[in-house]
Amino acid sequence: MNNNLLTIIKIGGNVIDNSEKLHHFLLDFTALPGDKILVHGGGKIATELGESLGVEAKMIEGRRITDIETLRIVTMVYAGLINKNMVAQLQAKGSNAIGLSGADGNVIKAKKRPVAEKTYGEDAGPQAGAVIDYGFVGDLDENSVSSKTLDSLLKAGFVPVLCAITHDGDTQLLNTNADTIASSVAVAMSSLYQTRLIYCFEKKGVLKDVNDDASLVREIRADEFEGLKADGTVQGGMIPKLHNAFEAINKGVSAVYIGKADELNELADGTFGTKMLK
Repeated sequence: MNNNLLTIIKIGGNVIDNSEKLHHFLLDFTALPGDKILVHGGGKIATELGESLGVEAKMIEGRRITDIETLRIVTMVYAGLINKNMVAQLQAKGSNAIGLSGADGNVIKAKKRPVAEKTYGEDAGPQAGAVIDYGFVGDLDENSVSSKTLDSLLKAGFVPVLCAITHDGDTQLLNTNADTIASSVAVAMSSLYQTRLIYCFEKKGVLKDVNDDASLVREIRADEFEGLKADGTVQGGMIPKLHNAFEAINKGVSAVYIGKADELNELADGTFGTKMLK
């Protein structure tokens, strides 16, 4: 492994859906030292386009069902409109970006999520045994990401911009969670670079009080995670984020940060968000 710093950043809809926030984020992203990879989700555009075309968004327990019509829409939006818009903006800011889906260069190969049977409690009644089919959703494993391809692009001076569309290697495109892509890419690249992973969202980081930015927790070590869950400091949607963060650290990523996209420039002085450590 070389000692070059590689920063992998995932941004979500709260940045993508706001043109001013996106502009300032991409300026800060371009200014970061070392090699960089950007991973993005989709925001509201896919849902709005689907509605205009009469394709209703379907959800199971908060997760999008990707039927064939939805797959066509998210492919157009994620791998097309959003991805190429970001690439164009980065080029204008002096960053030689290259936009990729997982199929491009075979950079991310996924497996279609199998249909599963939902289990319920004793009082579930007629819902017991219901079948859950997420459709054309891709899951990743330790062999999904081509670190060789990404390394070649980085060495050639490119900044890869990865969208949330992958493929199965047999012509089928798949919709894959962008958080998972970012984590899998960081783990795969950690054998080649000193790798840090950054999740940008709408909060300053992990907060003891979600309504008080001053209650930011600066650092969390793996052995503190369970205690923070137990006392309620970490709850709800933050639990899977931190679980993924510590999984990445355990697999070779040097550090994981969770923080606010418009404060990315604070990485330089060590005051950005919450830092997860071994």
